[in-house]
Amino acid sequence: MIKVSAIMLAAGMSKRMGKDKLLFEYLGKPLLQHSVDLLSDLPVYERILITSDARLAFISLSPGIRICINPHPEKGLSKSIQTGTQAASGTHYLFLTADQPKLTKADLLQLLDAADADPGKIIYPCIDSNPNSPTLFPAVFRPELLDLYRTDQSGKENDNGGRTIRDANKQHCLVIEPENPENFADIDNMDDYEQLLQEQE
Repeated sequence: MIKVSAIMLAAGMSKRMGKDKLLFEYLGKPLLQHSVDLLSDLPVYERILITSDARLAFISLSPGIRICINPHPEKGLSKSIQTGTQAASGTHYLFLTADQPKLTKADLLQLLDAADADPGKIIYPCIDSNPNSPTLFPAVFRPELLDLYRTDQSGKENDNGGRTIRDANKQHCLVIEPENPENFADIDNMDDYEQLLQEQE
């Protein structure tokens, strides 16, 4: 049986928004709380939240979630992925982003069921022919995940994200077509957020 480490990536700096988007409210609570509640509800081996100290004051946590602080959120998504991978002890790593407030447990069960059936695959949803989050990696890719954030010979920091591993291993990928693709929308800018608020009216 596989053991999935669910890792919620919630340490980003929301540079494109100019404000902390994870603290924006939707249905009466911050976007981050929606993601934390989803993480709490997943039937997985372990649950890990990668975030910053400042955000902890705005959320309620269940006892089953382990907190890992990313001390360098300015270093991008790859640093959070590296931090989460270091903390994880499962056979598989499910990386979620905290800006998909409409995601449900049922949406993610599609990915978890696919991993049970085909545990050697990198699994992710595809929407309108575009790869999307979340992404599930078997632990065989742990070395590559730990190497995502690195400094090249010129001293320039690279923030490559998990897509580089996915794209380099297409023969090991399994694409899922979600039953409810609209639930996978992320909040990337103010237009996205305003659209989200309109949908709740």
